[in-house]
Amino acid sequence: MSIPSSEPLLPEDENHLPPARRRRVRRSLLPAGGDERAAFLEQLAHQVTPGYEFFLFTFLAGLILGVAILLDSPAFYLLAVLVAPFLGPVLGLSLAVVVGSGRFFLKALGSLLIACLLIFGLSLLAGGIGRAILPGSTLTLPVNFSLFSIPNFVVLAIGVGLANYMLVRSPRQKPLVASVAIAYELLLPLGVAGFSLSYGLPGSWVDGLMVFVVHLAWSALVGSIVLFIMGLKPANVFGYTLGSSIILISVIAAVLITGLMTTQPIVVATLPTATPTPTLTTVLSPQPSATQSPTPSPLPPTQTPTATIQPTFTPTVTVTPQPTPVWARVFAPMSDGAMVREEPGGKAVTSLLNGSLVQVISEPVRGEGNSVWVQVRTDTGLIGWMLQTLLSTATPAPAW
Repeated sequence: MSIPSSEPLLPEDENHLPPARRRRVRRSLLPAGGDERAAFLEQLAHQVTPGYEFFLFTFLAGLILGVAILLDSPAFYLLAVLVAPFLGPVLGLSLAVVVGSGRFFLKALGSLLIACLLIFGLSLLAGGIGRAILPGSTLTLPVNFSLFSIPNFVVLAIGVGLANYMLVRSPRQKPLVASVAIAYELLLPLGVAGFSLSYGLPGSWVDGLMVFVVHLAWSALVGSIVLFIMGLKPANVFGYTLGSSIILISVIAAVLITGLMTTQPIVVATLPTATPTPTLTTVLSPQPSATQSPTPSPLPPTQTPTATIQPTFTPTVTVTPQPTPVWARVFAPMSDGAMVREEPGGKAVTSLLNGSLVQVISEPVRGEGNSVWVQVRTDTGLIGWMLQTLLSTATPAPAW
């Protein structure tokens, strides 16, 4: 009887593996699998998992962003975005839907949370410093990152879509260029929220934080859709559950945004027309003249003198017309709106979007830095001061 020289290999039990290999299997970010798809997803997962460089460059980006907001400098805003690291954890949220691993999802979410705390904390520190050394400074750029706009959603969708596509196509190369758009739409609103909280801009920190959360949910949704279109479907029930949760959160965020936009007062784009002032005129009726009639006499008739009342001037009472109020619209070419302050260069009390109608109730006043301020009244009755250069009138006004 011949003895076979080879035997079929049996699947290895994890308990019989060497300790080093067993630890490597347990540390795996993806479910165990020996096919090519599992190996490919494992490679993608390790590519988006951050290292220590991620947190180092996040710290540097947070410092630069705090300086950018403090100086109100577009150049430093751009520098902060360029220094920001590859935001792999953002892509990891959508990749977790395909992978179906709770451990991988929590790791990506935890890394992203630490990065967000760094950006928010450093911006919070910059706002406190700015309030101490530069109180009442005019900051026009932060309002751009505290408002929802369709172009921002489009740019973020393009950045996330390209990043996921390039990552799947070339797993060994990180899509750094596409990550710049993601950093612009996520880190800048978060930094503005932290700065506004400590600097004292009313409402801006809540708006910036809301923009960041909604943009993050939008990123996860767009990334999941792109991966699904490319053929990477969820691997298990957890993946489908996570994907459904992302869709639900995105729908709720869309409903909230729509509700906020519809509840804002609509300003009618018309200016008040001048009304003619009525004039009160008093006219005295002419009285008949008194004439003495001649009496019959045997003497020849003589000329009878006639007493006539001389006409007098008619008095006229005229109402003095009041000056027509000056109406202007908010027009900030470099941003989406402008701030209304308690006094020229003082603390901001509210913000108005471009196109908002205000009434100018004072003459222009010179402020610091040769800036010109005017006192305005908003449609809600709030009175404050705005920069004259951020207002546009339909017709020229005196001293404007």
